[in-house]
Amino acid sequence: MQEEKEKKLEELIKKNNETAKRTTIILEKEEREYIDSLIKEGKEPGIKPLISKMLDVYRSMMIYDWRFPGEYYCGISRIAFINLELINILIKYIPEEKWRGIGKEMGEATKVSMETTLDIQTINREKWQEVLKRLRIQGFGDFYLKDKYILIKTPFIDYADIWAGFLEGLLGTELNVKTSTPPFVFEIKEKPSSAANE
Repeated sequence: MQEEKEKKLEELIKKNNETAKRTTIILEKEEREYIDSLIKEGKEPGIKPLISKMLDVYRSMMIYDWRFPGEYYCGISRIAFINLELINILIKYIPEEKWRGIGKEMGEATKVSMETTLDIQTINREKWQEVLKRLRIQGFGDFYLKDKYILIKTPFIDYADIWAGFLEGLLGTELNVKTSTPPFVFEIKEKPSSAANE
């Protein structure tokens, strides 16, 4: 019995030695003060979770493609941080009947970018969660897929027709707009089965 406990303890110690590596980071005074202020204000739970989050963002957004000053590429696509008011000014001057078509073109461009850069086949329904996660990471909003519905909370554009077109172009599907104000709900139109056509 004692021998078995010692063996388990030895395995745990060996496992911990393989996975955990200590790293020391030396921060400048201003950097440490800034991190401490984030923790004090409750914006971050601690320094280790903050660094873990930073690494996750780095991996998710491919930050290693940053070029200075202010240039960031995600594969073939240049990404810019832009003031939302500027986007809304542009949209205001586009006739409303063109919104869905413009959204579709934007979705198709995003589809090409994701397929070539991330090797995600966006029209593959099994990959939709991954696609929607990518949109969230890039700041498009919070996307949820539930049965035959797509929900967008906190969208960065407040026009349902643009989003419907965007998602149709990106996902290769057709959508019915269920709500015209955020949070947006879109119903995925089911394609008729081949059996029904025969």
